Amino acid sequence: MVAAHGVRAMQAGGPEVLEFGEIEVAAPGPGEILVDVKAAGINFIDTYRRSGVYPMDYPHTVGVEGSGIVAEVGEGVTAWSAGDRVAWHDGPGSYATRATLRADMAMRVPDGIDFDVAAAIPLQGLTAQYLVTGSHRIEAGQTALVHAAAGGVGLLLIQLIKHLGGRVIGTVSTEEKAELARAAGADDVFLYGEGVDVAQTVLDLTDGRGVDGAYDGVGRDTFDASLRATAVRGSLVLFGGASGQVPPFDIQRLNGGGGVFLSRPSLTWFVRTPEELAERSEMLFAGLSDGWLDFRVGETFALADADEAHRALEGRRTTGKVVLTT
Repeated sequence: MVAAHGVRAMQAGGPEVLEFGEIEVAAPGPGEILVDVKAAGINFIDTYRRSGVYPMDYPHTVGVEGSGIVAEVGEGVTAWSAGDRVAWHDGPGSYATRATLRADMAMRVPDGIDFDVAAAIPLQGLTAQYLVTGSHRIEAGQTALVHAAAGGVGLLLIQLIKHLGGRVIGTVSTEEKAELARAAGADDVFLYGEGVDVAQTVLDLTDGRGVDGAYDGVGRDTFDASLRATAVRGSLVLFGGASGQVPPFDIQRLNGGGGVFLSRPSLTWFVRTPEELAERSEMLFAGLSDGWLDFRVGETFALADADEAHRALEGRRTTGKVVLTT
């Protein structure tokens, strides 16, 4: 075992159940690496596991996303060496000064990229990347619909679609969010809400054709409009359910909508090998290094203040990604 400091959820509950203190981290076994953690990304899944929405064993060290420097490698690990800069999207126990994770889940972080950005981008960035290259691959000249275009994934989707030569139509809830989406490169942005026919607005913006790809992470409230707004032989990619899950529907509607391709993906199925993970992450980090991809860290908290960071996140008092620094 290796001595470290970390944040543990002592029982299911609110942010007050988080305690910062000394912990023990397992030494790296075969196929694992030990990392000196520099920053950890905060995600809503962390709050679900802390609160008991997702059942967990307690106490447990919180967090799954982070960045740092390899301190030690386990038996059989040849891809990594001590001193390498890495990030990860699925490493349990990331709210800590040290973490042990599977070597095949680590991503190489180029010099020049801050550790807080490297810790913040993996989950949202990999999601956006697989959506536009795997679920429905954007080709130059295609038009895409992005719901919640000013959200973390939405802003990344806009930039990736534009980089691949596509046109973006985004939906948002406020004019402030519309400005964020436009600043990210969206070609057309409009507010949804009472009295707004989302599908008809998209059809009007595309001369009645519809979009080649609709990326919908909202779910129940937007699904019907997304389907109506998708072009003949276009793709509707349902990757989340922020407004609730889509109820069962008649699959024949896909035929009536023009032979629409419908998929319900998740990140797990698009990073199944180290090679695939490396390919997807390399595109993200290259974008950051080359300047065509912008990713903003909204707020940073000290690791010891993880409870305050959770309160801010759950209280919707944050903008951009929230990060803990060690």
